[in-house]
Amino acid sequence: MELLLLSNSTAFGRKYLEHALEPISEALSGTKEVLFVPFALADHDGYTAEAAEALAPLGVKVRGAHTGNSVDFVKGAEAIFIGGGNSFRLLKALHAQGLLPVIRDRIRGGVPYMGSSAGTNMACPTLRTTNDMPIVQPTTFDALGLVPFQINPHYVERSPDSTHMGETRSKRLEEFLEENDVPVVAMREGTWLRRSADRLALGGSESGGVLFRRGYSPVQLRRNADLSDLLEVPARFDL
Repeated sequence: MELLLLSNSTAFGRKYLEHALEPISEALSGTKEVLFVPFALADHDGYTAEAAEALAPLGVKVRGAHTGNSVDFVKGAEAIFIGGGNSFRLLKALHAQGLLPVIRDRIRGGVPYMGSSAGTNMACPTLRTTNDMPIVQPTTFDALGLVPFQINPHYVERSPDSTHMGETRSKRLEEFLEENDVPVVAMREGTWLRRSADRLALGGSESGGVLFRRGYSPVQLRRNADLSDLLEVPARFDL
């Protein structure tokens, strides 16, 4: 499989996808048209236009999955890009339109996949490590399962000077691991995961990420960290 999984699609002071154009260009090398799945936001036309504008400098055209028969579009797509937004709304739409098995088959067959934020969550086995509010209710949390581990995009840690006493992101992920034995890659802003065949690496910002595993202390991940071993780790849910 060829995967590019972005933590975020917009970086401070940059236009949509501008911070990640280099890895996007590599991931979409030779691709003339991308099928964009805009269902994480309500404005499908506006979102698709934004994606088209962002990818135009790479010479890549964009087709919105909402503009026709989405299943047929997926079957004929050169590459697939699922944008960010609300993960619950996105997953509900993918299930409702019968897109999950079709997308999964195409990606496993070698079609490049790109996701950002909610689209990155879709590459996981389940939605359970998203940050989003459940504004709608999908029939199931099952996602694409393009990787066997979980991802937490937009990962942030509480500042040592903060007086915030509420639940932190790390605490929420630790609670997830109390019920499930599945590694979680927490990705800070400006980072991405790149999978090519059986190789997986963390790229992007020097801020890196954090690896959470059941029974172990969190491990700080540096840029270019080789995470290929995670592709072989079995996932166990609902212990």
